[in-house]
Amino acid sequence: MSMMFRIILSILIVISIVRVLRYAWPIRSLSYVEVRDVHKLANQSLAMKMLDVRDAVEYQQDSIRGSINISLGRLAYVWQHCLSTDDSVLILADSYYTRNKAARILYKQGFRKLYAVNGDFLGNKRTLSEISVKGCEG
Repeated sequence: MSMMFRIILSILIVISIVRVLRYAWPIRSLSYVEVRDVHKLANQSLAMKMLDVRDAVEYQQDSIRGSINISLGRLAYVWQHCLSTDDSVLILADSYYTRNKAARILYKQGFRKLYAVNGDFLGNKRTLSEISVKGCEG
């Protein structure tokens, strides 16, 4: 292998590692809460919204009552329709990576009160559906 090829390969590997770590690293404004504590959190916040960032098909098959669906790919572009930077947002996602990516997108837009449920949110569907949250007023 030529020296130039090794240098380019090394640079690409470093960039890939940094990119993966960036999305895996937690967001300062993202707090993880237990399902039993979400009731208390929603009662403390006047503007709590539940944001489900799964694809629309998955959301239609199984969702939490009162949640807003904006898929991760559209979040950076359409969040203004249903969310305000003053809102407390409970992110519902099916993976740690998706949850962090959604929090990162919202943080860039100015959101500072971001929360996520520890564990499987669909396994706690009944409890989460009982929470009084603001829907989409758009």
